[in-house]
Amino acid sequence: MAGARAALERLSTWVPIRSLGRRHRRRIIEHLLALTPDDRYLRFGYPASDEQIRKYALSIDFSRDEVLGIFNRRLHLIALAHLAYGLPMPGEPQRTMAEFGVSVLAQSRSRGLGRRLFDAAALHARNRGIDTLFIHALTENRPMLRIAAAAGAVVEHDGGGESAAWLRLPPDTVGSQVEQALERHLGELDFQFKRQAQVISGIVDGVAEVKAHFDASGRAAKQ
Repeated sequence: MAGARAALERLSTWVPIRSLGRRHRRRIIEHLLALTPDDRYLRFGYPASDEQIRKYALSIDFSRDEVLGIFNRRLHLIALAHLAYGLPMPGEPQRTMAEFGVSVLAQSRSRGLGRRLFDAAALHARNRGIDTLFIHALTENRPMLRIAAAAGAVVEHDGGGESAAWLRLPPDTVGSQVEQALERHLGELDFQFKRQAQVISGIVDGVAEVKAHFDASGRAAKQ
């Protein structure tokens, strides 16, 4: 019963999330460059310049890590998560963890997008056999730390303005693998639908522009 309630809750707050690859690098750079100075500081832990952001985006290893994104209906990337794999657990080198980082554009806040990306990242990490999700954030980044704490993470403050959160993940199951596959499929369908809608909108606008031109030409000829 509890599992069914949890599934219904996820469906009621469902947001299409798409896995991103190398071909999306330009969109990733555009998204990060659109962050305000304060948001850049919270995301990277320092006031990242345009050049530093480009260098970071170009260094993402898509063959190792996972990058997840949320697009609006105009296909603008409004929220982005980077899940970095292969990091050793401190004091336990035989175990690995994944580090989570997220950014949401200011105009798309208060819609739970950061939490949805966090949940999706945790699912992806779990299905790859990772048992710990790690979040490093400035202590003043309260929204990120609240998301981690709400998911059950242990949050530690170093007293110097930085915090770390550790979330233990359960082993993957057939259900978790199916859930990820379904999320990936629906995210791809949503993106393709939005792209086709954008193409159709462009055609309609073009036809309307041509019609307006001929109407204006006809009126001018009559005069």
